[in-house]
Amino acid sequence: MNRRSIHLLALLLAGVPATAQSQAVPPAAAPASTPAAATAPAAANAPTGPNTDMHYQLGPDSLPREGVPKGELRGPFVLPSQAYPGTQHTWWIFVPAQYDVAVPASLMIFNDGQALKNMEGDIRAPNVLDNLIYRREIPVMLAVFINPGRTPEQPEPTPQEWGDRTTNRPTEYNTLDDRYARVIVDELMPVLNKDYNIAKDPERRGIGGVSSGAIAAFTVAWERPNEFRKVLSIVGSFTNIRGGDAYADIVRKSEKKPLRVYLQDGRNDNRGVRNGVYDQRRDWFFQNVRLMQALTEKGYDVNYTWGIGKHGSKQGGAIFPDMMRWLWRDHPVSTDVNDEIERSFRTASVR
Repeated sequence: MNRRSIHLLALLLAGVPATAQSQAVPPAAAPASTPAAATAPAAANAPTGPNTDMHYQLGPDSLPREGVPKGELRGPFVLPSQAYPGTQHTWWIFVPAQYDVAVPASLMIFNDGQALKNMEGDIRAPNVLDNLIYRREIPVMLAVFINPGRTPEQPEPTPQEWGDRTTNRPTEYNTLDDRYARVIVDELMPVLNKDYNIAKDPERRGIGGVSSGAIAAFTVAWERPNEFRKVLSIVGSFTNIRGGDAYADIVRKSEKKPLRVYLQDGRNDNRGVRNGVYDQRRDWFFQNVRLMQALTEKGYDVNYTWGIGKHGSKQGGAIFPDMMRWLWRDHPVSTDVNDEIERSFRTASVR
């Protein structure tokens, strides 16, 4: 018996497959990084296979483009709150290069502002706004990035900690009442209107967010449809954190409101299993689908995209430019063949 045969026999006696010695041991898969928007409990029945979020990457519309005028991000500013006494909201405003103080601009507000303006994050909204405004794919718009409220001694949210454990975020974003709508409409808007020329038409105002920030955006528009009528939701927490799963039934029972809604979620978003017990009210994907069905049945202007991802903003970031194009698809256009301005890129305004 030669040396190789003896080695194989030893492997077999030890319970090791004979092919093991000719195969490289694969490296252990690196654990998927926790999505920045992982504000909900991790799914107990999450797949153990490949990272489903790896299939979503940012496209060119989310990156800086040569020759595209860059807007200015101003701030941070601090907004004291009467709706939540003792708290304050940090916010920034994106002013596009094409903004003209003499012309009313559209407005988009983003909850969890620190994350959506993060130029190393999943969404990078300022880049998207620069690129789409330049090509006339969305109107000239101001964008406000507002953080959840906090007391002065509490830390500002970060890309690693969005504030669920350290700020007023759970109360503000997940509660189905009009208090956060008061922050946006009654506290923030008067401050904005002092310094910026913002369109008064609610059709020219939108609000969006990720996870709990998404249900908060829906709540603002639902409570104040005469102020905001466009809603962008990425992995929205329409679940029983604080009764958010009630929205599908509320939509069905209520008079239709003039809202336009884009919902995104993933089939592996927190699926509501804890300690082997399934709770449908805590199933993120199920509740997003359920809300879409309710909005559709009532005749809302609703769009939706269901991916394969988990609770995070990877897919939402990848399709964010398309979500914005769809939400703002009806901004005015000129079809005059001789309108050379309409057929050209939007250049920076002279300020």
